[in-house]
Amino acid sequence: MKLKQTAALSALLAAMAGAGHAQELRIGLQDDADALDPDQSRTFVGRIVYTALCDKLIDITPDLEFIPQLATDWSWNDDETELTMQLREDVVFHDGTPFDAEAVVYNIDRSLNLPESRRSSEIASVEGAEVVDEHAVVITVSQTDATLLAQLADRAGMMISPAAAEEQGTDFGSNPVCSGPFSFVERVQQDRIELERFDDYWNGDDIHLDTVVFLPIPDTSVRLANLRSGDLDMIERLAATDFQTASNDDALRVEDVVALGYQGITMNVGNGERAEGPFGQETALRQALHLAIDREALNQVAFDGAFAPGNQPFPPDSPFYDDRFPVPERDPERARELLEEAGHGDGVTLEVQMANNPVQTQVMEIIQAMAAEVGIDVSLRATEFATMLDQQAAGNFEGSQVGWSGRVDPDGNIHQFLHCEGGLNDGGWCHERTDELLDGARTTNDVDARKDMYDEAREIFDAEQPIIYLYHPSWIWAMDAAIEGFVPNPDGMIRLEGVRYAAE
Repeated sequence: MKLKQTAALSALLAAMAGAGHAQELRIGLQDDADALDPDQSRTFVGRIVYTALCDKLIDITPDLEFIPQLATDWSWNDDETELTMQLREDVVFHDGTPFDAEAVVYNIDRSLNLPESRRSSEIASVEGAEVVDEHAVVITVSQTDATLLAQLADRAGMMISPAAAEEQGTDFGSNPVCSGPFSFVERVQQDRIELERFDDYWNGDDIHLDTVVFLPIPDTSVRLANLRSGDLDMIERLAATDFQTASNDDALRVEDVVALGYQGITMNVGNGERAEGPFGQETALRQALHLAIDREALNQVAFDGAFAPGNQPFPPDSPFYDDRFPVPERDPERARELLEEAGHGDGVTLEVQMANNPVQTQVMEIIQAMAAEVGIDVSLRATEFATMLDQQAAGNFEGSQVGWSGRVDPDGNIHQFLHCEGGLNDGGWCHERTDELLDGARTTNDVDARKDMYDEAREIFDAEQPIIYLYHPSWIWAMDAAIEGFVPNPDGMIRLEGVRYAAE
């Protein structure tokens, strides 16, 4: 709960704010984070926690431009095979050890070679990193990599303490040590993650909060009720259906921005025994489900029309969107024909798992009803989100309604999900030609050439439907009206620089 101020204290707190003094901020998250290890984790809410906990080499602006964070400057050599980065000289990790070029080399090596790393496929072009001097490092790539800066602006660029990582090994996520504005205090699974202000933070003048507590509350209505009661100070992913009501509440402030990502149904086509079912083996059935869904109706019923219907990994306003494949009209007649052609004219069953929150439950119940009309009996399995991701990775699913928060570079929305060696390819999709195209799109900075490769891959994906894309959300935050300094960003993160409670 935010610190309750008396009128007599207000002036004092306002004066102290300039010295970086403030209160506790309690943030309601839609899910619980998985392991707080940037190399092992994959949840969206985990990235929100990292924004307060772990600085990156590079950050991005709301206009999606790269800006310095732990690296102050960077440049490529003439053939774009060496990236030289100049590093901040006034940075220490939360354990007091220095952040320097050797720490960057350690982190790059860990992301590439830790057996449990999910970052290795994201920076697969990297051959290694070498110290130039104490505050400069050169990263060598095997060939031009148009995606590398974007990866270093995300989890692959988050710097953890080498000393702590060596001491803790794969248990690092239970007591993470980074160099961000807040350090780790405590975690109670499914209850809270508590961080406290790091007094030696290099940009401490912009940090005005003493404590940040993240609380997972999957139910959107309960999150909003907790905000209104004062038990929370901010919530992420306000339900689109609550947008107008919260906007009309003078005690609250609502911010929103179009997201970079998507929501869809990942189909298990090659990950273990459960890929051997009808939908995993028969393209016609995946096509039938794809055509059974009315995406515009889904958007109107579940989100009051606030989101964008989608059928691609890129939103319609992306320069990489393929206009040849617009969002299809629902075609139940063709869907039934496809079932008949596949030998399932009497119907077929499919189990789909989804996160145990009201929004995803409603989405899948709508799709369940649409699918039933064409002869597809969809059973639903509601699962805690982090557990659901574990089930995906293990191949224990037929279909999984899951999304991706999106990345600045289009590669981040597609390569790791639909490449044979992709670190997040839970559906087990593997296709030689699409691998060639996705890899090729990484090796040029020519936007038109990259789009041509993504377009060709899109033709294959559209025919095979390994992921049935559904919609592109907007990020919506609600907060106490007294909070100032929050800037919405298309990546959905909650950056706490400049955030504080205004004097009452």
